[in-house]
This record gives sequence, C-alpha cells and structure tokens, in this order.
Amino acid sequence: MKTVLFIEDESALQKTFGDILKDEGYKMISALDGESGLRIAKTEKPDLILLDLILPKVHGFEVLKELKEDKETKDIPIIVLTNLEGMGDVEKALELGATTYLVKASYSLEEVMEKIKKTIGD
Repeated sequence: MKTVLFIEDESALQKTFGDILKDEGYKMISALDGESGLRIAKTEKPDLILLDLILPKVHGFEVLKELKEDKETKDIPIIVLTNLEGMGDVEKALELGATTYLVKASYSLEEVMEKIKKTIGD
C-alpha cells in the first residue's frame, strides 16, 4: 500500500483527504505543521508528500527545501497544494524541487487524486 504524507494545518481538509485516500487504497499520514511534517517525512519515508505552503512553525518553502536537500527524502515526489497563486510562488516551489503545484481553489478533490495517481500509481 502506498503512503501519502499530507502536511496541512486545516484539520477538516486533512480528514476529507484522509477519507478519499483510504477509499482509493492509500495510507495517509497527517502533519499539522511544517516541523512535524519534516520529522515524519524523515522517519516514515512516504511514497508522496502533499504539502501546503502556509504552515505553522516551519513555512512550506522551508519544508520543501529541507526535504530536497536531505539525501534520504530528496527523491520523494512533492505535490504543493496551497492557496498561494502568485507566479513567483509557483516558480520558487518548482525551483526548490516540487513535482507539481496545485492551487486549492482551482482543483477538485478528484483532480488532486488524479495527480496523486499519476505521480505514484496505484
């Protein structure tokens, strides 16, 4: 079973995604802030990370940078899922190593699931 780490501070969104991922046959691990997200990513080595950028404790850009600089986590695909829509934010995330950049308001849950499946398969 593939594992997805969702680093997101909105617990309602965490629950919704957790239910959908479980229904699709994935295991989801939750982190509600950047600090615990980094720790969990390094200990659990998930198959994919869904990452919000606006996070308590450690900002999402810093989480992305640290994960991509660590030899143990640098190959984990990271899908940024955020409300930041600025071109500068998109470019920065992709330069830091994000696989895909999705703006929450522009994508349905089904579309996000499709991106996850395309990235790590079933």
